[in-house]
Amino acid sequence: MSPPLPDGFSAVALSDDDVAAVAALLAAAEQVDSTGEYPDAEDVAEWWQGWGLDPGHDGLAVRDAAGIVVAYVTVMASPTFRDAFAVYLEGRVRPDVRGRGIGRALLAWQLDRGTALHAERHPEAPGALTVEVPGGMPALESLVRRAGLAAERWYREMQRPLTDVPETRPVAGVELVPFTWDRDDEIRRAHNAAFTRHHGSSERDPEAWRALFTGQRGFRPDLSRLAVEDGAVVGYVLSYVYEADTAARGTREVVLGQIGVLPAARGRGVASALIAEVLRTAAGNDCASAGLGVDTDNVTGALRLYEGLGFRTVRTRVSWSLDLPPVAESVAQ
Repeated sequence: MSPPLPDGFSAVALSDDDVAAVAALLAAAEQVDSTGEYPDAEDVAEWWQGWGLDPGHDGLAVRDAAGIVVAYVTVMASPTFRDAFAVYLEGRVRPDVRGRGIGRALLAWQLDRGTALHAERHPEAPGALTVEVPGGMPALESLVRRAGLAAERWYREMQRPLTDVPETRPVAGVELVPFTWDRDDEIRRAHNAAFTRHHGSSERDPEAWRALFTGQRGFRPDLSRLAVEDGAVVGYVLSYVYEADTAARGTREVVLGQIGVLPAARGRGVASALIAEVLRTAAGNDCASAGLGVDTDNVTGALRLYEGLGFRTVRTRVSWSLDLPPVAESVAQ
């Protein structure tokens, strides 16, 4: 069902053909929202494909009287999960048409569709409808709060210039080596083992791993590093460079996307050595800065580690969620 919208606006099913319009909308919104992201059409398409979005069923585009896309939303779910089946509600309204009730109508549609998606795919499990709210979007925070979502997790986006890069300190018995494709699945399994206690983490199967991580066009195996001990991967840093961001900012940034150390190898400086090696390598490959994101309640104390390596918080975001009981349990009540 199409949500009620102000006169002059209409909602239609989102299409793969809308990626360029969505990228243009995000670029316009970034001037106000300051998320630090500048995805182009290919980035948008890759993101949707990686999450397995069916845009015709799980997305809406809002057009104005001239047929221009002025807002969009998606409802996407992780193909794998550990505890609760997470459904992510994403979207944006162009700044010049905000304040007219478009965002409120679209969020109501997302909550309904997200609830239905939970019932369709994993009714036996608890679910969670989640909206990521960047720190520069207070109106979105007010919107999700009024809709009944609750702030659940706090994240920091951190950055450091690639000057005065720390020395790579050797770790006894551990060799730091470049990423190689023959170890891709071993890294996936190490990632699953390293993140078993992390909030919201999922057991990534090979398909999801490639779709979301090492299969991305921004993935830089040459800037990624592995820690190997006794012939096995015990730690890793997977790096990315998003050239659309480079074009928008005028400088190239390496993003440390996935950082992990197996529990048995922690406390020895493996993560610090890996990150320092990535920073050193990126600095020699035309990167001016490095960025990463961290859950402030990370169980491994990652925030302190990153601060000790010179990273500083440049943006914040909060994950707001609405919990859903298993459908069978809900019906029984």
